[in-house]
Amino acid sequence: MPKGYMDEYQPLIIKENKDTKCPKLPKRSLLLAACAACIGGTFQYGYNISIINAPTMYVHNFINQTWRDRYQTNISEDVLTLLWSTIVSIFTLGGLIGATIGGTLSVKLGRKGTLLANNISALTAALLMGLSYPTGYFELLIIGRLLTGVNAGIGICVQPLYLGEIAPTAFRGAMGMGTSIFITGGILTGQVIGLKEILGREEYWPILLSTTCIPAFLQLLILPWFPESPRYLLIDKGDNEACKKALKQLHGVVSCDDEREDIEKEKNNLAGVQTKKPWELLMDRSVRWQLLTIILLNIAQQLNGINAIYFYAGYVFKRSGIPDDKIPYVTVGTGACECITALTCGVLIECLGRKVLISGGYALMSIFCILFTLTLTFQDASPVVPYLSMACVFAFILSFGLGPGGVTNILTAELFTQDSRPAAYMIAGSVNWLSFFFIGLVFPFIVIGLQQYCFLVFLAICSLVAIYIFLVVPETKNKTFLEIQTEFQSSNSRKVYNADGAGTILLSTSI
Repeated sequence: MPKGYMDEYQPLIIKENKDTKCPKLPKRSLLLAACAACIGGTFQYGYNISIINAPTMYVHNFINQTWRDRYQTNISEDVLTLLWSTIVSIFTLGGLIGATIGGTLSVKLGRKGTLLANNISALTAALLMGLSYPTGYFELLIIGRLLTGVNAGIGICVQPLYLGEIAPTAFRGAMGMGTSIFITGGILTGQVIGLKEILGREEYWPILLSTTCIPAFLQLLILPWFPESPRYLLIDKGDNEACKKALKQLHGVVSCDDEREDIEKEKNNLAGVQTKKPWELLMDRSVRWQLLTIILLNIAQQLNGINAIYFYAGYVFKRSGIPDDKIPYVTVGTGACECITALTCGVLIECLGRKVLISGGYALMSIFCILFTLTLTFQDASPVVPYLSMACVFAFILSFGLGPGGVTNILTAELFTQDSRPAAYMIAGSVNWLSFFFIGLVFPFIVIGLQQYCFLVFLAICSLVAIYIFLVVPETKNKTFLEIQTEFQSSNSRKVYNADGAGTILLSTSI
């Protein structure tokens, strides 16, 4: 072994020993900053996916009445279906637009500045959707949903970026889980507010759709009190004093020196390197494995069968003997289940690590795909089988929330350094939204063609992703961004020994 070999890795060994100690709780201002970012970020994404379901029939009636008033004839069923599909699906187009501009805005306006500016689209959307009924223009619903999609696309791109950069190394996973927690919290809130006892009645649907302004107002009131990302301030802007002030506010006087040292190391490593554009990142062979990983994980996040589970949930609940008018309340239970699992994952992630949770989540989903297919196939074999199907629904949702639902966004932040991170989020976000659109377009045909056997497709996807993560993705817990980049590259390099048995190690990039 060459002299100095162990000396080179001594700092890492010392750091790992330190990491075995239980870290102190994060500062209150750090948690509040994370909540302020999330409430107007990914909470909006989950909320706007959820609330559109409750007023479906009421919006149908509104479009029909408006068409009759304009043209003195009833709207055809095909045109009505097309307009409603446009209102629902244009959210995805808006999300794709938001994802493609979110990274660029985060570089120009800063992470915090982009999140604050993003509320303009949410407030405009709320105004347009609220005015659609009194003005008699259903077209305002289409524009409003497009803008909520843009808001969600920017939010889901920039908010995890902000959380990943303000969090100390020891709490980066738990802080990053804020993305998943607030998405599921938004879905659950939308399901609850859409109940008939609150805003789920016909006369309230314009108010229901315009409530998207509330999270926007909350973020505009709270987030300005917290600082910009310290990494952005020092590495991108070179503002040393602002970085010091931000670290003291977020981490306290005692902890800020360690975090500042990590940021300085990353800045020195990136000296003279410009922030990469998405196409430049795609051409960079040094991060090709990281890119392949986040692309696969973001595709799998939409194509893993979670949408199919929600599609079949109503059918399963009805077969289990739950009355039609009570099914919305049971659906709220599925939202609560996913939210609780996200919170649990936030607690476990710094103990078990990212790799265990996400690979374990996909492995469990593979198992429940098999079980759910069997219970749907033999639904009439016994009165107990529908209840087993219902158990599979909740178990699949729990497995998704335990890993894939939350860890995917964290890995996107952790696998890249400051110069590549915004572009990585733009690529990951675009892939995620395109996959979302694809599954919405193709899924009905998959169900018609394969019926309950569609879960065998999702079984293959979940199994392959679990194997890929196990073989390729290194653990990122308690590591700095530079350490993660080095380990990712070295773990995916091949060790080739020469023929003379000297044991010379040659590192070569696999792709």
